[in-house]
Amino acid sequence: MSKQSVFGRIAQLAKANINALIDSAEDPEKMLDQLVRDFSASIHDAEAAIAQTIGNLRLLEQDHAEDVALAQDWGRKAIAASAKADQLRSTGNTVDADKFDNLAKVALGKQLSAEAEARAVEPTIANQTQTVDQLKRGLEAMKGKLDELRSRRDQLVARAKIAQAQNQVIDAVKSIDVMDSSSELGRFEEKIRREEAKVMGRQELAASTLDAQFEALEDVGVQTEIEARLAALKLGSSPQAIVQ
Repeated sequence: MSKQSVFGRIAQLAKANINALIDSAEDPEKMLDQLVRDFSASIHDAEAAIAQTIGNLRLLEQDHAEDVALAQDWGRKAIAASAKADQLRSTGNTVDADKFDNLAKVALGKQLSAEAEARAVEPTIANQTQTVDQLKRGLEAMKGKLDELRSRRDQLVARAKIAQAQNQVIDAVKSIDVMDSSSELGRFEEKIRREEAKVMGRQELAASTLDAQFEALEDVGVQTEIEARLAALKLGSSPQAIVQ
């Protein structure tokens, strides 16, 4: 993935309005799951690209450090050669003194070349450092969005499960409504009421029959009394004499 594509992906995802995406989705949970997958894949790609960019920057920094160290080393060699030339010249050995001055010049030329190479790479290092910083901030923003997505997804799933459970409870309550005469409990209660009515009817009927029996017994007693008194009259006795 190129640097520009990484920048583009990071900018697009980091600026994503999660609430707006959820509101416009037909199935928010599936949409969030897809976004989590997209963010995770993009973060993985971005991390690889950023790691490569950082690696390239570190190589440039190493090259720059080597050029600086090399320039310093050539500088020390130039100083040493110049000092040797001065020493030889002080003893009258101008021939060798000139040789060491030439060596000092060569060292100074190498120093200038190394310094030039070091300066040439410095703008690139500065630019790459800025790029890496931007990529790191964008990556952190993407990770923050990913955490937000996962949190919103978990909240949404939890709310959906709660709503589903509430609907199940409501349906269960409706299915066992004790006031519903069409329910099993209602029918059972109605059956019991019919049985209770039957018992009350039989009790009332039994009571009326018992009263009739006692009334019949009373009638039999009166008739018996009448027959006894009639027999007494026929025997010439007074009816009152029969009654004790």
